[in-house]
Amino acid sequence: MGFFTLCTFQSFSQDQSLSDSLKIKFKKNNYQRAQKLKILEDIAFSETNTDEILIYSKELIESAKEMDSAKYIYSGYLQMGNAYRLNGDLTEALDHYFKASKVALDKNLNSEYASIKIAIADAYSIMEDSKNAVSYYRSSIKLLKEINPLDTINLASAHLNLGDEYYNQQKLDSALYYFKESERLFKAAKSEVGEAYNLGNVGLVYAEKDENIKAEKNLNEAIRVLTEIEDFYPICVYLNAMSDIYAAKKQNKKALEYSQKSLDLAEKYGFKDQISDGFLKLSTIYEKRGQYKNSLNLYKKHVIYRDSVSNVDKVKAMADLETKSKLAIADEKAKLELTKQQAKTEILNEQNKTQKIIVIAIGIALLLIGFISVSLFKNNKIIAKEKTRSDNLLKNILPDETAKELKENGSVRAKRFESVSVLFTDFKGFTQFSENLTPEELVKSIDFYFSKFDEIIEKHGLEKIKTVGDAYMCASGLPFPSQDHAYKITLAALDIVNFVNRTMLNAANDKPKLAIRVGINSGSVVAGVVGTKKFAYDIWGDAVNVASRMESSGAVGRVNISESTFNILKDNKEFFFESRGAIEAKGKGKINMYFVDHL
Repeated sequence: MGFFTLCTFQSFSQDQSLSDSLKIKFKKNNYQRAQKLKILEDIAFSETNTDEILIYSKELIESAKEMDSAKYIYSGYLQMGNAYRLNGDLTEALDHYFKASKVALDKNLNSEYASIKIAIADAYSIMEDSKNAVSYYRSSIKLLKEINPLDTINLASAHLNLGDEYYNQQKLDSALYYFKESERLFKAAKSEVGEAYNLGNVGLVYAEKDENIKAEKNLNEAIRVLTEIEDFYPICVYLNAMSDIYAAKKQNKKALEYSQKSLDLAEKYGFKDQISDGFLKLSTIYEKRGQYKNSLNLYKKHVIYRDSVSNVDKVKAMADLETKSKLAIADEKAKLELTKQQAKTEILNEQNKTQKIIVIAIGIALLLIGFISVSLFKNNKIIAKEKTRSDNLLKNILPDETAKELKENGSVRAKRFESVSVLFTDFKGFTQFSENLTPEELVKSIDFYFSKFDEIIEKHGLEKIKTVGDAYMCASGLPFPSQDHAYKITLAALDIVNFVNRTMLNAANDKPKLAIRVGINSGSVVAGVVGTKKFAYDIWGDAVNVASRMESSGAVGRVNISESTFNILKDNKEFFFESRGAIEAKGKGKINMYFVDHL
């Protein structure tokens, strides 16, 4: 995906300075009751921080329900969907868009009903479901023309986004046709911001057609306008497009500069898909420049960005200490041999000297030998102790078999496992929960849950892979293949859910109350160790990606499994399965999913 699409005109009217001033007014309660809904709506529509959008949109929905205002209920669901879409959570985005659609349809909000179709089409477009996207765009345009042909803003948005969808299909002439129509409508509405989006998207088409001069002119003007209103998501996309243009001109320094700007913005505002794209873009540029080490490091971040890896600096320190100790022993032994030889030479040369001198010489030699022996004994004890610590630390970071291979060979060969099961967990609403905690409280809360998860997977013989933020990942069936990997990981998943649910229901417990989603998928993966200084055992493959989708497409307090896992477990009488049908999963199309529980 190269484009940024629009949900409605309101969604690209973001203005952080306006949002900040409105939030001050709202918090001071400096308004009449009748103005509350309008202020909340304006905050949600002008805010650029997605977490803040979710907070104020939720408050808008609750307040609108109290005042029985269908229009503002619709508006709250729409903007919540927009925030989830910007965060890359398309399942939640569609869920809120369809809620907004139902409100509009039930309450005869015809213009809003036509507009929400644009937002739904946008989500399908990002999912690369072109058929549904085009269908919803065309339906929206038709409705808008029938209901209110003077609604140029929403008509312009629909034409712009339909042009975007044709761009995704590489139908560039069709894309330019709809962009030309959207440009006419935005100008008629005197919308400088709308024209900026149109300029940027036209610039992307020109870049695809290798008309770089036109592309650069359009993109720079779009970036200028959007920067003024602090609408940063599309700027990330357009900056990457500028990077592509300069890369095509072989101006790698400029290409790198634009790509880095895009990544910095994405990281600052938490645009997950753009962060991943930014690492990939920088990796490609460094590869073309022959800087393969930088390229590889950036590609790893693209694959497992923001991954928390175990710190093994201590392992290296222990290994260094062991090496130094061995050298010290060798040096002491060499000195001992030299001393012995010197003593023998002196004895041979001084045979004619008195017996007293010989005794003194032998005594000195024996004392020296004794001193060296004691020193060697102490050093050996230190070495043994430090080696044990080093081995234990390495085993805590890597599976036993992998740690052994790393110590023996200095590297680990990647291995394919044809049948394993992968589990992901994630806490719902963790970002909002964490905002009210100190760093110490936050770490303590996460440690409370993850320590118990560690205990559960150890009980069932699973392999912990990693944690990323509040997400937890483990696997079954590696590093030693097993026939019952799906069975064991499902038991562990149900134990995890039960533990979290018990914690939530225990009113006397002062531990944090969090809700959890758990997803499982089975298939083949590749496992290996990444890094040269900070080792991390990790797994890759489509089975891992699908497992992540099972978690994000699941429900709070339930274990959601894919069809591949279901096929392994379906004859097991210990479990009850609830079919959910085929559900859209980001980047994977529709996948048959099932909830699983104990009978």
